[in-house]
Amino acid sequence: MQSLFQRTDKHLIPALERFTFPGRIEVVQSEAEARRAVSVLRKSPVLGIDTETRPNFKPGAMRPVALLQVSTDDICFLFRLNMTGLTPEIVELLQDEGITKVGLSLGDDLRALQRRHRRLKAGGWVDIQRIVKAMGIDDMSLQKIFANVFRLRISKSAQLSNWEADVYTDAQKLYAATDAYACLVLYRRLQELQESGDYVVEEYES
Repeated sequence: MQSLFQRTDKHLIPALERFTFPGRIEVVQSEAEARRAVSVLRKSPVLGIDTETRPNFKPGAMRPVALLQVSTDDICFLFRLNMTGLTPEIVELLQDEGITKVGLSLGDDLRALQRRHRRLKAGGWVDIQRIVKAMGIDDMSLQKIFANVFRLRISKSAQLSNWEADVYTDAQKLYAATDAYACLVLYRRLQELQESGDYVVEEYES
């Protein structure tokens, strides 16, 4: 029986062992690279997805989404949308009902992507926030949900870095890939727990 928190205490997270993506990371910067990447991703029935946008600290200002990361178990592609835009192949993948795309707060991601492609529709998208809510968990952030389920820590240190930089640092690439892959891993584990019912949610005590 797995014990889960109704709410995860953020003060517990820094002491946890860090979790990172263990596979290969490929940065996609051209339309030709995007076509090849999508052909690889289409071989997987379930994918983890996430997006990143360059921070803008001016009130009311919003930059276009710069990065779409899509992960399988062993490879994560980082689509640099500020260089390629949303190519037809990427759009088709995102709208394909036959391939499950798992992420967190996907409504926000969809709206960000629609600023680059107004007619983009979500196809086969599954939001982890809805899954945990149905299980009685109040956590909404990826870091808290992952710590809750796996007792492991996802670092957010690169979150506010420049996602429009000419070249990504290793830290940026690992951060981006880890977020997308973590959604994939979480989805599978949450499915197992829901199907088996072998979990209990501890009530939050303030």
